Amino acid sequence: MLIVSKHDKILKAIFASPIRSSIAWSDIESLLEHLGADISEGSGSRVRIVLNGVRAVFHRPHPEKETDKGAIRSMRRFLINAGVKL
Repeated sequence: MLIVSKHDKILKAIFASPIRSSIAWSDIESLLEHLGADISEGSGSRVRIVLNGVRAVFHRPHPEKETDKGAIRSMRRFLINAGVKL
């Protein structure tokens, strides 16, 4: 029996085609922490992320919990640049 972790499911959702817009930001942050990212608060809703030497700034969605398609596309690009593969 193959056990798939929640982090694996979130990673697959980020790389899914067509791009999904139903991924909770808290799940993405949890995945990033699992991958070893350094996450720090910026001003307002900004979140600074460093993973494998690659830096990015994202905006936490509000008041919704789900991340929009544009942010998912950017997160996918960030993960690829940081060497994360599906």
